[in-house]
Amino acid sequence: MSDKQGSTSSPATYVHEPPTKITEILWHLGPGLIIAGSIVGSGELIATTTTGAQAGFWLLWLIVIGCVIKVFVQVEMGRYAVVSGQSSMATLEEVPGPRWSGRGNWVIWYWLLMFVGIMGQSGGIVGGVGQALAISVPITAEGAKYNEIVNVQTQRSIKQAELVSATESSARDTLRGDDEARLRREIAALGRSIDELGNKPDQVYDDRIWATMVTVVTALVLVFGRYRLIQTFSTLMVVCFTVVTIINLVMLQGHDAWHVRWQDIVDGMSFRLPPSSSHIKKTALATALATFGIIGVGASELVAYPYWCLEKGYARFTGPCNESEPWARRARGWMRVMRWDAWCSMLVYTFATIAFYLLGAAILGRTGLHPSGQEMVRILGAMYEPVFGQWAQWLFLFGAFAVLYSTFFVGSAGHARVLPDALRLIGVLDKDDASYRQWVRRFSAVIPFLGLSVYIFIPKPVGLVLFGAVMQAAMLPMLAGAALYFRYRRCDSRIVPGRLWDAFLWISGIGMTIAGVWAAWEKLASLFVG
Repeated sequence: MSDKQGSTSSPATYVHEPPTKITEILWHLGPGLIIAGSIVGSGELIATTTTGAQAGFWLLWLIVIGCVIKVFVQVEMGRYAVVSGQSSMATLEEVPGPRWSGRGNWVIWYWLLMFVGIMGQSGGIVGGVGQALAISVPITAEGAKYNEIVNVQTQRSIKQAELVSATESSARDTLRGDDEARLRREIAALGRSIDELGNKPDQVYDDRIWATMVTVVTALVLVFGRYRLIQTFSTLMVVCFTVVTIINLVMLQGHDAWHVRWQDIVDGMSFRLPPSSSHIKKTALATALATFGIIGVGASELVAYPYWCLEKGYARFTGPCNESEPWARRARGWMRVMRWDAWCSMLVYTFATIAFYLLGAAILGRTGLHPSGQEMVRILGAMYEPVFGQWAQWLFLFGAFAVLYSTFFVGSAGHARVLPDALRLIGVLDKDDASYRQWVRRFSAVIPFLGLSVYIFIPKPVGLVLFGAVMQAAMLPMLAGAALYFRYRRCDSRIVPGRLWDAFLWISGIGMTIAGVWAAWEKLASLFVG
C-alpha cells in the first residue's frame, strides 16, 4: 500500500470529492493501466499467440470472451474494496466456507497454493526477457553461434511457409514464375547455410545471465519505488509494444501469403472448435482454456486490482463508510471513476489480445512454428518478419522486452503486496500496518528472485506460463463466487448496481466457473491419462 493507506492518521484527512467531468475522470485513472501492464506480457504475447499457432483462427471467440467477461467481477471486487477500505485478502477471508481460527480460510490457502504456479509463470516471463536480451546482445561465443543458427533455421521455415501458402491459395494467380524461383533459391541457400554452420551449442546460458541482471535491477527499483512510478512505467511499456503490434497487423494485410481474410474472422467468431484431428483439437483447446485464465484480467490480477485501487486512493477519498448522504454521494462518484478505469483498461488489453492472436494464427499457425523452450522469443519474432523484414527482429525484441518486462515488473510489485497480506491473515506475520509495509518492501526484493530461480532450473517459459495459467484458471470460480457474495451480502444498499449489471455479473461468474473447472479437469485428466 502507499505511504498513506493503512496509516494511523485520520481517514477524514484524505476525503476528496469525486470528479464529474470526463477529463478529470481520465486524470484519476491508473489501477487498470497497471493491471493492463501486468496482463499483456504472459497472456497476450506468450499464451495467446501459442493458442493461435495451435488452433489457427478457430478459437478467436474464446479469446474475446476471456477478455471481456471478467471485468464485471473485477469491478465488484473493486467496489467492496472502495466501500470497506479493505484489501483483497481481507475481503476474501470473509467468504463463507472452511476456515481455521486465526489462520485464514480456504480461499486464502488456495491463493497461497496458486502463488507457487504464479512464480512459475513469473519465471517464464523473466526468461522471455532474458531471451530477448540474449538475442539482441549475446554475452558468450556459444550464445552468438546459437543465435546465428536459429536465425537461419527460422528464416527458412518462414520462406517455406510463404512458398506453400502462395502456391496453394488464390495468391497463386499473382505469383510469377520468377518469384517462385527466387523463393526456392532462397530456401536452398538457407539450407546450405544451416549445413555450414553445423549443430547448435549444447549449452547456452546467455538468457539466464541476462535474466539474472534484469532481476537484480527490478528488485532494487521495486524496493525504492512507489505507486506513481509503477503506473507510469507500465503504461509506457504497454503503449510501445501494442502500437507496434497493431501496425504490424494492419500492414500484414498487404501480403498475399499472410493477410487475414474476412473468412478467417468469420471462422474465428463461429463459436466452433478447430476442425482438425482430435489430438490437435484437444491440445489447442487445453491451451486456450489455460490461456483463458490469464488473458484479460486473470485471477492474480483480479486479486491485485483492489490493492492498486487502495493505493490510488479511491477508498481514502471516499472515506469510512457511514450513514450520511455525503458519503453515499462520494462512494457513487468514486465507483464511477473505478468503472471507467476498469473498462478503459479492458479496451486496451482486448485490442492487444486480438492483434496477438491474429498474428499467431496468421503466421505461426501457417508456418507450423510453435513457441517453446529457449527459442520462444525468436519464434514469436517470426510474426514480424513478413512485414518489417530485416527490421523485424529489432522491432520485436524492443517490443518483447517492453511488454514482458512490464509484466514481470508489475506482477512482482503486485505479488509483493498480496503475499504478506495473506501471510499475516494466516498468522505467519504480524497484522499491524507498519509491519505489513516493511514486509512489502522485503518481498519486493525477494519475489523477483523466486521467479528467476524457477526459470534457471526449468528454462521452458511457455510451459511455465501455461502452468501458472491453469492454477489461475482454477481460482476463477472462487473469485466469481466471492464477487457474487460481496454483491448480495456485503454491498451497501445505496450503491447497488442495476439489474442489467447484475445479469452480466452472473454471466461473468458462470463463464469463469465453466472455464476454470474445465481447465482444471483437462489438466488432471492429462496427468492421469496421458
